[in-house]
This record gives sequence, C-alpha cells and structure tokens, in this order.
Amino acid sequence: MSEELVEELFKDVRVIALILLVLGSLASIYIYPPPPQGSGFRGNLKFGLDLEGGSWLQLQLEGTLVRVDVEKDRILENELIKEFNGFSILSSDENSITFTTTSSTSREFIDSLGYGTVSEISGNDLTQVKLGADKETVISTFLSKKLDTEVVLATYEDKPVYEIRKKVSKETIEEILLPVGGKIALDEDGDPIFMNIVTPETMELTKKILEDKLNIIGLSDIPIRTIGDEFILIDLAGVDMGTARRIVGHPGKFEIRIQTTEGKSEHVLFGDDIDAVDPMPVAISDGAGGYAWAATFRLTEDGARTFRDAALMYGATDNPDDHEVMMLLDDNIVYSAPLSHDFASNIKQYPIYGISATTGSGDMGKRYAEDLIVHLSAGALPVSVEIVGSGQVSAILGDQFKEQVMIAAVLAIVVVSIVVSLRYNQKKIILPMLVTSLSEVIILLGFASLINWQLNLPSIAGILAVIGTGIDHLVVITDEVLFEGEIPPPKVFSARLSGAFKIILAAAATTIFAMLPLYFMGLGALGGFAMVTIVGVLVGVFVTRPAYGRIIKVI
Repeated sequence: MSEELVEELFKDVRVIALILLVLGSLASIYIYPPPPQGSGFRGNLKFGLDLEGGSWLQLQLEGTLVRVDVEKDRILENELIKEFNGFSILSSDENSITFTTTSSTSREFIDSLGYGTVSEISGNDLTQVKLGADKETVISTFLSKKLDTEVVLATYEDKPVYEIRKKVSKETIEEILLPVGGKIALDEDGDPIFMNIVTPETMELTKKILEDKLNIIGLSDIPIRTIGDEFILIDLAGVDMGTARRIVGHPGKFEIRIQTTEGKSEHVLFGDDIDAVDPMPVAISDGAGGYAWAATFRLTEDGARTFRDAALMYGATDNPDDHEVMMLLDDNIVYSAPLSHDFASNIKQYPIYGISATTGSGDMGKRYAEDLIVHLSAGALPVSVEIVGSGQVSAILGDQFKEQVMIAAVLAIVVVSIVVSLRYNQKKIILPMLVTSLSEVIILLGFASLINWQLNLPSIAGILAVIGTGIDHLVVITDEVLFEGEIPPPKVFSARLSGAFKIILAAAATTIFAMLPLYFMGLGALGGFAMVTIVGVLVGVFVTRPAYGRIIKVI
C-alpha cells in the first residue's frame, strides 16, 4: 500500500474516530484516573463478585401496606380522653378539631402527642383547644403509636395507602382498629387492601441508603439490585461475609451540631432523636411568590427539647445568621445552614418537632433535598431487613474464573482467526478484521472503566458475543464489496457497501430490541450481558464497521 493511500486513510474521519476512541479507552483504563497501586494489567477495570471473589446478600424488606376505613374523631376521642380530664369535642372539620378539657395543659404537651399542631388555646378552669389535625396525620400517628413503628401515608399503584415500616399481620391491624370503630378497607372485588410489601419509593430509598453507606466506607460502585417489591440483592466483591453482614446490619452515625460564637461547633443530638423522615422533598413558599425545596423530618420529644436548649444556650435564637446548624453522616458534613428568623423566633418560645431543611429551588435544589433525605435516613434503613440469602465466592475461585475467561477469550480469537483465514486466505483482509474486532473489545473495556461498571461473567459473555457479532458483520461487508476477490470501481463499491450496511443495520436493530427487555426487566446480572451487547452493537454500527469499510477499500 502506497504512502499516499496510507495518508489518505489516516485523514478519513471514520478511521480517526476509531483511533481516538481506542486511545481514549486505553487512557480510561490505564492513565486517568490513575489506577490503584498494584493493579497491574487490569488498570481501572473492576471485576464483579464471580471474578474477584467476595460475598453476596439477599435482603427482604419487611413492611406492610394497608388502607383503613376509620373516622378521625373516633380516634381522637379514644386517645385524647386518656390524656385529659373532662375531655369533650366541640366541633370538627376536615383539617382541625376543637375540644375542651378541665385538665391544665400546654401547647408543647399537646403538640408532643403528634396528632397535630395547636393553633389556638384559651381558658382557665375550662381549657379550649383548636388543634390542626387532618385525617391522614391522625391515622398515621394512631397506627404508629399502637405498632411502635413509623407509619407514613404513601401511594401504591396510584392509590393512597398507609405504609407501616415493619411487617404486621392483618389480624393485628383489625384488633387495633376495633376500639375506634375502624376496619381494613376493601377493594372493588371486596378483598381487604392489605399487603406485606413496601412501596417502590421505600424500596428505592433503602437502595440509596445502602449505596450511601457503601460509598462512605469506600466501597463505591457496588451493584445493588431490586427484585420485585420485597428483595434487594447486593454483590460485595472483595468483601468477606462478616464485613458484608456488618455493613448491612449496622447503621451509620448521623449527628446534628450547632455553631458557637467561637466559630466552633458543639454536638446537639444523634440520629436516634429523629423520629421520622418524609420520603419525598416538599416545596415550601419563600414568601416572595417563589418556593424552595426542603427535606423535612420530625424529632422525638427529647430531641425537640434538646435542640431548643442548644439553640438557646449558644445564642442561635437571638442571632441565627451566625449560628449554622450542621448535619453530619459518619463525620462528613452533608448539610449546613443558619436557622431561619421565623424558626428562631418560634423555637425561642417552645420546642419544635417538625423541621424543614431548605436546599434551594429548581432541579438542583430538589436533587439536594433528595440526597439529604437519604443522609437523614442513613442512621437506619427506613424498614427492617432480613437476610434471607447469602453466599461467598473465595478469592482463589475468583482467580480461577478469571483464568478461564481469559482462556475462553483467547480461544475465541484463535477460532475466529482460523475461520476467517479459511474463508479468505488473504492477510490484507484477515488482519484488518482482527484489528477491528480487537478495537471493539478495547472500546467496550474503556466504556466499562469510564462508568465504573463491574465486569462479571455475563458481561464477559456479552463481550464474546460482540466479537462474534462483529466478525459476522465484517464478513457481510467483505463479501458484499469484493468482486471476484478484488475491490470494484468506486461507484460499484459504494453501492455494495450501502447494501451491506442495510443488512448490518437490520441485524443490529434486531439484536438491540432483543436485549432491551433483558436490560430493563431487572433480571440481575443478565442486565450486564444485555448492556455490553447493546453498547458493542452501537459502537460497531457507528464506529468500527464504517472504519473497516474505509480500510478495506484502501487496502
């Protein structure tokens, strides 16, 4: 091949794109970011459990979804009569209730009961109280107190349900509702709306908290997969079983601190004093016609009093701008902001149980609020989990798997080379085919390194499948464009190459559409096989196949 042809080849945009992608992939694997010390040939590539050795855990989330049919007033009457002498309901509407009592009481005590917030309180011998209490809050608080766990209003299949953050029986719910004249609601078919599962939002929140905990202790990019409405599967490559169980079973340390006048910070409370965290960000008016996103949570009675005492002690109620409140997860600051002036004024008068940590407006503010909710909940998972399955792959066995994979890859290349040699018996065709196929593998590995994808056996199988598919496509191109073993005139070549690409595009589209359900259906490790196959086909169609078509024309 003449120097002019070589120069022409390396000026072609398709060939340049291929070279740049290969170099970029090699850089991603071996140069940036700098590979861990001692990584050797693997560079930045990460291997999964079956190749690296380690542990896996299957977790079952314990929760209950139920819809109940009960009157708010019956609950309040049944519960508040235990707290107040001479209790009597005067009036009630959708969002509030007014009652009287002969007991001496305070706004703080009534708020601490959790059924709502006092808006008015007056009287001496006979106290009249107006309590802001909607039906959902009353039911959630009632169930929470009776079951001694968090209960939140949620949505499942576009219908409201109460999510109980532990597994309880239908008989237990019925027994709790009986004294207040309530019952489990029925669906259209007359069946009780009761399920021992959690909502997809709780499943996702649990997954995020586990990811957050793993990232904090340096185990980033651990595959965590959800299976249905009950199970989470975690592959902890390079982690022994004892450590794996400790990571899942022990919560992170969440702490709230407050800035002092000396510029230091003092401990206020730990995550144990957080009673509940709202699972979704809320939009709060900023008083100027706009809004800001916030992560909202509720403190226990002791936590609210401790927070108020600290705010008073360190002067945050008098000068909130100079006393930021910091939230830390395992000693890492995840949120820091001063108290709002309204909040500082109110907490000076009485403890505040519900707190909103504003994070800003727009999409960025919402994402920050979502992250903060995860951090607030990272002291403990939102629901209890039970390890229902576990296993361990020894490092020695993982090394054996890697050796077997390498042998399989080498054999695949050798067999492909033999078949192509028998087919064409021309070095100027065989070498470009093999080099093009090898470049696809390098690009796929570079992609895996770039997104920190863990290579497991299904992923390696996907790479081998890409090699086979790629060679098939290259054979189609070669057979279409060659005419009696020679390259035809330019117009004929272009027409034949166009025909070959129509065949390749149709085959690629079929492969991609076949792999998409496998990827999105959450079928565990098989998703890696599907992803590698899809990416490999796309790289081939848009980069390597066009470059090969140009190379074969020149040579």
